[in-house]
Amino acid sequence: MAVSGVTSSTSTTNTPSSTSTSNADATDATLNYQSFLKLLVAQMKNQDPTDPMDASEQIAQLATFSQVEQTIKTNKNLESLLASESLTQASTYIGKTITSSDGQTSGIVAQVEVTSDGVTAITTTGKEIAIQTGITVSSTSSD
Repeated sequence: MAVSGVTSSTSTTNTPSSTSTSNADATDATLNYQSFLKLLVAQMKNQDPTDPMDASEQIAQLATFSQVEQTIKTNKNLESLLASESLTQASTYIGKTITSSDGQTSGIVAQVEVTSDGVTAITTTGKEIAIQTGITVSSTSSD
């Protein structure tokens, strides 16, 4: 009685919001890992005594699940690192003059918000400017 490999198809992005995706993936992987172990035990109990399962096949299946579990943990750590990098980069905008990509909004950055939608600079006048391609950031001139 052979068990074919179990695959999972998920997609994540490199944004702080993907942390929740990683947590869900990690939960799914844990459930799948537990399910795999149950299947493996059931397979061993119900195997044909005249044609037992190959031990190397069992080990290969177990190794595959271990690799998936480690990959999910690595992705979780990378996402945490990317979120930290976003915060560090966002803090460099504070006190600088920023102009939106369309040139319509400009001001001195008072604070920066990092959300699942990206990084947003909030000026001293309360205007919000999305940090995206095409913005202009310059040093604030001293009067």
